[in-house]
Amino acid sequence: MQTQLDPMKDDLPLMANTSYMLVKHYVLDLDVDFENKVIEGSIVLFFETGSQYRKTISAGKECCKSQFDETCKMRASEPCHIPMMDVSTCSSKMECNDFAVSGKEEEATSDENSNHSNNEQASGISSSKDCCDIEDHGNKDFLLVLDCCDLSVLKVEEVDVAAVSGIEKFTRSAKLTSVSKELENLRNQIVHEVVTLPADHWKEQLYYFTHCSQAPGCGDLLFSTGPWSLEITKSGTQSPADFPHAIRIWYKTKPEGRSVTWTTDQSGRPCVYTMGSPINNRALFPCQEPPIALSTWQASVRTAAGFVVLMSGENSAEPVQLQEGILSWYYYVSMPMPASTFTIAVGCWQEVKQQSVKQKAAIGTNTEVSLPSSQTDLRWHEEICGHVEYPCRFQNPAARLQAVIPYRVFAPWCLMESCEEYLLQLVPQCLSAAYATLGTHPFSRLDVLIVPSNFSSLGMA
Repeated sequence: MQTQLDPMKDDLPLMANTSYMLVKHYVLDLDVDFENKVIEGSIVLFFETGSQYRKTISAGKECCKSQFDETCKMRASEPCHIPMMDVSTCSSKMECNDFAVSGKEEEATSDENSNHSNNEQASGISSSKDCCDIEDHGNKDFLLVLDCCDLSVLKVEEVDVAAVSGIEKFTRSAKLTSVSKELENLRNQIVHEVVTLPADHWKEQLYYFTHCSQAPGCGDLLFSTGPWSLEITKSGTQSPADFPHAIRIWYKTKPEGRSVTWTTDQSGRPCVYTMGSPINNRALFPCQEPPIALSTWQASVRTAAGFVVLMSGENSAEPVQLQEGILSWYYYVSMPMPASTFTIAVGCWQEVKQQSVKQKAAIGTNTEVSLPSSQTDLRWHEEICGHVEYPCRFQNPAARLQAVIPYRVFAPWCLMESCEEYLLQLVPQCLSAAYATLGTHPFSRLDVLIVPSNFSSLGMA
């Protein structure tokens, strides 16, 4: 049934079982390969147990056994025996990125459920014998399901966050004194401590997310790819609480993936960008898409020199040269948002900058907006927000007075003069008008990109 869905007509299936495991943060580490038209690398996901599971535990019931049974029954499939390379011998990120995926594997992954382990030729983790034996009610492994489409998954592993230098502060915390010191339990408690840091510690949290994502792997996990999902299990783990709360997925996109468009800009130079539709970001990285799945993220993206990487991030990234001809770009967000709002555009863009004092002065006149006194009183009072905790600009007095947020404008070289003449003067006026009408800007900055003429997505978040 899944393979017959038409994304242009049907609702996208929400496969992720967020009621049991909820992603709180993504760390992407990617390379953009224009020659082969793929984006490849790894993504680390940090989880908390979902509300449904916690509610069940607090009520003293069994760990949703019947729901797990039904989930396994619905997702059970026949194993597809496909030879896999032994990626456990990877000693570095670049070595894993260099693994090729055979055409047969890609075809099988795209067209039907295909089950893999990392070190064996085949492992049908969705088969009734391995994880969903309906007759064996007491020994069913928990199945983590992520939303995924048009991706080649190479390897899935647990991350040893306990090996991170300086993480001892969390292992000595009061919350861990009564917890079993089994290493698996300790790792999950460390992740819990990091993801639950208060909003005013967001820089510290980002620091630990970064270092935890770079920790070594500590065990391969079984995985299965289907038309709309990635299913992961750990042998002998029956509940979400015991499942690894930090996992790393090595993967690569496909040239035909429906989340990204490989094309050329108005100057005829190669570029790639996220479409935002028709399947959101499922063909860009494994994620969770149900409405409850709000998360933060950070991303490091490497590409050849001469290309510019733009993302929906809170910082204005500047490139760092890793080696000759290779640049790295880093972005992050501290506001929990749906995975569908992650956007990326890579191309030979040029930043359009102010060239005259006259233009700078014109923009400066738009940084403050005069409001009627009654509206001013309403605007500047302490606003009460009902969202989840994060560093909210609406609670920042300086942000509430900022009519024009920092912005950058990027365009292909053939449109530089037009953008300088017209667009640079228009952007601050638009920002000021939005501020006067709607109030405080929810984000701290803005990048404006002149997209290629074949950009067809009208529904980008």
